Amino acid sequence: MISRKRLVEFWQEHPDAKGPLTSWFREVKHARWTSTADIKAAYRSADFVGNDRIVFNIGGNKYRLVVRYRPPIVYIRFIGTHSEYDRIDASQV
Repeated sequence: MISRKRLVEFWQEHPDAKGPLTSWFREVKHARWTSTADIKAAYRSADFVGNDRIVFNIGGNKYRLVVRYRPPIVYIRFIGTHSEYDRIDASQV
């Protein structure tokens, strides 16, 4: 997992995101995904947007987390509010 620091910086600005991001980080750190079906089974609302990018809804869809998944590494590419997410191209971050 690369890098928890971005999550910490985000929840310092958005304290209500700390619990959901901590849970997500812990779960993904220990996950042993072998296919996109494994990811969908664990995160039904996860969206696959191209270029190895996956979008996760965090905190009841208040926040969006975009990662680049290159097995077995998860690169955190973006974390932001829903409105910040609407201004990016998730497949390119």
